[in-house]
Amino acid sequence: MKNEVDEYIAAAPSAAQPHLRRLRAIIKRNAPKAQERISYRMPYYDYHGRLVYFAAHRNHVGVYALGQTYEAEGLQEYVASKGTLQFPFDEPLPEAKIAALIRKRVRENEAKVSARPSPKTRSKA
Repeated sequence: MKNEVDEYIAAAPSAAQPHLRRLRAIIKRNAPKAQERISYRMPYYDYHGRLVYFAAHRNHVGVYALGQTYEAEGLQEYVASKGTLQFPFDEPLPEAKIAALIRKRVRENEAKVSARPSPKTRSKA
């Protein structure tokens, strides 16, 4: 059964599809509890909040890693702007570095959740 992300990848330019499939696999492997969805007309992954987006463009695939990760180790050459990475179609993806980025985003979101105060229980008086 196809879902919206399958349809997004199938509708993307053929040059983008291999990168999109690899990115999807990397994200699923490194954030297995994340929910896969479409938002802003692109795939995104939700795990204790928005984790990461990706999208096909004319000459590259964009990865939008929210949070503190825009200074991702070893990915500086791909930074287009804060939180935005661009991977050209004609270059292989730096898969290990992307995987490390996804794991870092998972930890950031988990830390945000554990830092929130727990809901107070109301006592009946």
